[in-house]
Parts: sequence; C-alpha cells; structure tokens
Amino acid sequence: MSLIVAIFSLVFLAEVISWIGKSVLIGWFYILYLRIFYPTLAEKQKKLKTDILNTKAELLKTSAQDQFAKWAKLRRSVDKGLADLEKLNNEMNSVKTSFSVKFSSGIWICTTGAQFVIGWWYRKTAIFYLPPGWFGPLTWVLAFPFAPKGAVSIGMWQMACRRVIKIGERAAKELTASYITLRPASVSEKKTS
Repeated sequence: MSLIVAIFSLVFLAEVISWIGKSVLIGWFYILYLRIFYPTLAEKQKKLKTDILNTKAELLKTSAQDQFAKWAKLRRSVDKGLADLEKLNNEMNSVKTSFSVKFSSGIWICTTGAQFVIGWWYRKTAIFYLPPGWFGPLTWVLAFPFAPKGAVSIGMWQMACRRVIKIGERAAKELTASYITLRPASVSEKKTS
C-alpha cells in the first residue's frame, strides 16, 4: 500500500472514530468483550436480577402482618440478592474500567500513535512532487518541516487529508439535514391523501 493511501486511511479511521464517539465504541465492544471473555458473569447478573424482581413481586403480594414468617424469609432473600448483585456489579464495573482503558489505548495506538510513528519515520520523504512554479515562493511551506523543496511533506499531507475529510463530513451532515427536513413533509402529504 502506498504511503499516500496509508496516511489517508489512518486519518480517515481517526475521523470516523471521532464521528461515532469513543464512548459509543467502548459500549459496543464491551458487550462483545463480555460475551467472549466473561459469558458467565453477564448471565449470572441477568439471572440474579430476574430472581430479585420475582422475589420482590412475591414479597409485595405477601402481607407482613398475616404471613410474617414468609414475608421475613422473602425480605431476607431480596436483601441477600441485592447484596450479591451489588458485588457482581462492582466486579463488572472493574472489568469495564479495565476494558475501557485497554480499548482507549488501543484506539490511540492504532490511529494517533500510528500517525506519529509514520510521520516521524517518513519525515524526510516526499509524498509527491508539485509541478515547478505552482505555488511560487510558498512551496517551502508544503515541504515543511523536512521534505525536499518542491514536494509535499507527510505532515502537510495529513493536515490536507484531515481538512478534506472534515469538509466531506460537514457536507454529508448538511445533505442529511436537508433530506430529513424535506422528508417529513412528503410523508405527511401521503398520509393526508
């Protein structure tokens, strides 16, 4: 894969992650992580919640004055279930925190870290050369900081890719917004017909 495409892909991936949101991605992948690495933990939590709700419903149906022994037993069962659920929730929270740190680190390494490493490794490499005289004395800006004169440096290419992707994002959002504002009128017209 050429350097131009690799840089564009890394910048695009970083922008897509920022569009979706890191917290949303963490939520999606955490569910997958639980199912793969901790399947019994999630099932145990679900079963415990169901048991607590069933016992609590039965407790509410039982009279504390008429059937005190049964009511007390159900109450102890609910209290024990809530305590167990709290322990399980604490354990799952620590798993989620650990996963969140690892996932965020992985995202950073795969996007921003990779851009830094590639930018440093190829810092003196020209991405492509400009035709002579196109930008006059400003050609040195496009070669900034270490690329040969008359070329586009990797840092400038990253900035250009990011800018073009952001412009594309803004255009897509505007198109989507205009489509959404036009669509309800056509739907309401069909309903009245």
